Amino acid sequence: MSPGARTPEELEALLEDAFLTRDAEALSGMFAEGAVLAVGEGRDAARGSEEIERLTTALCVGDRIYVAEPRRVVQARDTALLLADRAINVAPRK
Repeated sequence: MSPGARTPEELEALLEDAFLTRDAEALSGMFAEGAVLAVGEGRDAARGSEEIERLTTALCVGDRIYVAEPRRVVQARDTALLLADRAINVAPRK
């Protein structure tokens, strides 16, 4: 999980905050090296820090929003799966 988040739900709130404030640096910094970010049913996808930084910058310039509404959180040891109506997030604890 990202620094500053103690729970998966808090991580979702940090993602939402970064989108609302259009803070591409904070947003891209929440993803681990080698992570994958897929947006819009996978039409826009980025793998790794450099690609994720480019995609999050484009997302923050555009009109996309992210609303943290996890419907279910499943945790197993140090990994959480967050399920929402239109999103799936996997968050390893650091």
